[in-house]
Amino acid sequence: MKVILLENIRKIGSIGEIIDVKRGFARNFLISKKKALFASKTNIKEVEIIKQKLNKKDLEKKNEARSVQEKIKNKVFEIKKLSTENKELYGSVKPTEISKILEDIEKIKINPSLIQPVKEIKSLGDYKVMVNLHSEVQEQIIVKVVPQEEAK
Repeated sequence: MKVILLENIRKIGSIGEIIDVKRGFARNFLISKKKALFASKTNIKEVEIIKQKLNKKDLEKKNEARSVQEKIKNKVFEIKKLSTENKELYGSVKPTEISKILEDIEKIKINPSLIQPVKEIKSLGDYKVMVNLHSEVQEQIIVKVVPQEEAK
């Protein structure tokens, strides 16, 4: 199914590009989330007209993402969790918890779906976490998991 992208999507394409994707992906994700339009002749003409506006909006989003990137660059965030004697956690640290910590400490609201731990956080220690702020802007932070009893 051919669609016209309304925003830059990593590994898929950029604004105004006409791409061929599977019907389900187009209908259930791209079109429903207003990230793309069905590629009809009228929509293609319409997108050409609004392409400049979309590029400007995308540039604003990218600049906003860069400012957030500067705030969290090379920072270590501490999460206190209950753990067993052999340093295993009861449960694991989820992206929602990391998002909440970022909001509490840095006053930055980041959607948990944009936070990707490099590996699952199931024990105490330091973990690398990728934060996708924009299709072209990513930052790596360190999440330090400490036992709740010892945390100061």
